[in-house]
Amino acid sequence: MDEFILLALLAGVGVTIVAGPLGSFILWRRMSFFGDTLAHASLLGVALGLLLGATNLTVGVVIVCVGAAAFLVVLQNRTRLGNDALLGILSHGTLAVGLVAISFMDNVRLDLIGFLFGDILSVTMIDLAWIYATVGVTIVVLAKIWRPLLSITIHEDLARAEGIQVTRLNLLFMILIALVVAAAMKVVGILLIAALLIVPASAARHYAKTPEQMTGIAMLIGVFSVVGGLALSLSFDTPAGPSIVVIALVLFLISALMPGFSRLHQ
Repeated sequence: MDEFILLALLAGVGVTIVAGPLGSFILWRRMSFFGDTLAHASLLGVALGLLLGATNLTVGVVIVCVGAAAFLVVLQNRTRLGNDALLGILSHGTLAVGLVAISFMDNVRLDLIGFLFGDILSVTMIDLAWIYATVGVTIVVLAKIWRPLLSITIHEDLARAEGIQVTRLNLLFMILIALVVAAAMKVVGILLIAALLIVPASAARHYAKTPEQMTGIAMLIGVFSVVGGLALSLSFDTPAGPSIVVIALVLFLISALMPGFSRLHQ
């Protein structure tokens, strides 16, 4: 196996390991648009990274995504607008600002298509180290907050009455999503990150009976999507990132259209 294929495979598997459980929580909490918002904000992070002269643009992406998550929490407490409106404003606003900012950087050559749709076949060892560092941190943190986060997801008011720090946990959860969005940008690109979070988890929902089963199946579906997407890309010379999402979509359609599977009730 060529080295670039192995690196691409390891990168994709690493991202799907954390996308499974986080995507499951995103579905349970009806936050699908939030992942899309952070994905769009990541382009502004790319512009920030270029402005700061960072060798790894992921640093700028993390800063902007975490900032966007924190800003959303502030707006939720300061305005009467609903979450859908706030997410729409942040999503399209940050994307527009990012595109405008990049347009002023005439002295920088930028593969905008690569950022929008991913370039997993160009993953380097540095990218891989960043991805698995993110995976490690996310898994450790998620394991520690799993039960209280699940309690908040089931009934937020009851969790608050039991003494759970709801606001702090919500912010921490958003930061974890921001980290994964930054890590996944190289794999499937800004426009398809939300799909990698949502589609495998949605497919897993048709097979699972418990939250833990759903996260495990979502990870397996994600890994299979990466393997199948890379195989499709290498065989037919299709873009690798979109190919991964296409395989995930096919698996979701199979799970949704085949009768007889148990559903995980919220």
